[in-house]
Amino acid sequence: MEEQYSRPHNSSPGSYSFPPVQQQLPNSNTVLVLGILSLIFICPYISLIGIVLGIIALTLSGRDHSLYSQNPSKYALSSFNNLKAGRVCAIIGLSIATLTFIITILFIAGIIATPSMPFWGMMD
Repeated sequence: MEEQYSRPHNSSPGSYSFPPVQQQLPNSNTVLVLGILSLIFICPYISLIGIVLGIIALTLSGRDHSLYSQNPSKYALSSFNNLKAGRVCAIIGLSIATLTFIITILFIAGIIATPSMPFWGMMD
C-alpha cells in the first residue's frame, strides 16, 4: 500500500507534509439553495418570489466568484462547483420567472381590459 502523504526531501524520516486545508466559499451552498428555489418559484402569481431569489443568488455568487478568482488555491473546488451550479440555476430561474411574471401581468391586464367577457356580465 502506497503512502498517502509524501515526505519532503530535506526532512527527517519521521516528518510528513500534509496538503493545505482548503476552505469552503462562504456562500456557495446558499447560492445553490437560492438558485434551486428560484427555479421552484417560477409559477404564475408567485414568480416575483423567484425573481427576488434569483437576484439574491446572483449577487452572492458574484462576491464569491471574485473571492475565488483572487486566490483559487485557498478554496475547495467542490464549493466552487456548487457556486457555478447555483449561478446557472439562478440565471435560468430568474429568466423564466421574469418571463412568467410579464405574461401573468399581461394576462391580468387583458382580463381587466376586456369588458365583453362573460365574467363582466356576472358582476351586475
